[in-house]
Amino acid sequence: MTETPVAKLIVTLGIPTTISMLITSIYNMADTYFVGGLGESAQGATGILFTLQAIIQAIAFMMGHGSGTFVAKALADRDVKDATRYVSTAFFFGTGLGLILMSAGLILLRPFMLLLGSTETILPHAMDYGMWVLLSCPLLIGSLVLNNNLRYEGKAFYAMFGLTSGGLLNILLDYIFVRVVPLGVFGAGMATAISQAVSFTILLVMYQTKAQSRISFRAIARESAVILSIMRVGFPSLLRQGLTSISHGILNNLTKPFGDAAIAAISVVNRCSSFVLCVGLGIGQGFQPVASFNYQIGKRRRVKQGLLFTMGLGLVLSTVLSVLFLIFSPGIISLFQKSAAVIAIGTKGLRFAAIGLLFLPLAVPVNMLYQSIREAGVASFLALMRSGLAFIPVLLLLGTLLGLDGILLSQPIADVISGLVAIPFMISFLRRPDDPTAEK
Repeated sequence: MTETPVAKLIVTLGIPTTISMLITSIYNMADTYFVGGLGESAQGATGILFTLQAIIQAIAFMMGHGSGTFVAKALADRDVKDATRYVSTAFFFGTGLGLILMSAGLILLRPFMLLLGSTETILPHAMDYGMWVLLSCPLLIGSLVLNNNLRYEGKAFYAMFGLTSGGLLNILLDYIFVRVVPLGVFGAGMATAISQAVSFTILLVMYQTKAQSRISFRAIARESAVILSIMRVGFPSLLRQGLTSISHGILNNLTKPFGDAAIAAISVVNRCSSFVLCVGLGIGQGFQPVASFNYQIGKRRRVKQGLLFTMGLGLVLSTVLSVLFLIFSPGIISLFQKSAAVIAIGTKGLRFAAIGLLFLPLAVPVNMLYQSIREAGVASFLALMRSGLAFIPVLLLLGTLLGLDGILLSQPIADVISGLVAIPFMISFLRRPDDPTAEK
């Protein structure tokens, strides 16, 4: 962490993380692809459930990123016992929150799906899929806590292996349960739940055999201060993902008057945009343990080098993917849905999205930097921008003024605003003295 060239270290940690996130994105896209053959309403259900999955991931990333930062600090101080305490507390507390969400969601399944933006024609499909998403909720949270802490320990390959195995299994089961055994959306949801159970099992075994810290019920912290500190540091991740779920709930509800084709098209656009976002997040998460570890021991020059490298690499990759979206958007949308209305709406939306995605390499690494160095206030503000502080007002304003075109433009405009807002915070950090003692 302290001697390997920064670029090599970030790539070494970031590529496995990026691959695991891309595989996760691909198996979500596989659900969209296989369900797309069942019609616009069935495909619209995947857009509704995107919102629920963002809620679950918000809890998981809060506990995973929050605990991972303290695990990295403890290991830098050679305190394995304290690292075990933090990861165990986050794991059991996070899965407990997952059980609560699962129970409440299953009891209130129908009104919950309507609240997330389902139309009456999409509702049966959303309930079929949502039941399985909720049943697997505790496992998904546990998996993501384990995955993130493996990364913070520098074991990104094992984190990748756990998520990738489940992702590939999900694609296979999607084919079997939707195409071979025609179980429809119910089958796609069941495939997701089974694959997440497999990922959870693999990640738990990997953590217990490969990590320095351990998952132990006895190691759970008794002090509320430990849980609160994990939640405080992980709060930007909760904001980022939590506001994503709120935003998409509002998005779905605003899109309702334009019909199932519009909801289905936006669902496909969001899946494609998430694919590019996963590249940025994967590289950024490769940077996070490097930033956290080196900042803790006072090597700020390495943190600055890592920030600039992460932003540059992210810009190159996001540019390539955005250009592909701009050129091939009709063909990409038609892979998921053959409806002419969905293709027309989705093509326009994907081209708008491609422009906004070029600004992610500004916003995401700076947000992750401040989270990794435990400046939660700044990190929380930056996390708010793309997911809510910029997006929700723009969505409400343009959706009212421009209708469906305004809805399609809202996220790209929020991406541009988020990237520009991150610039002064980037400059501020780069101007800090390389030697922290110079501030005293």
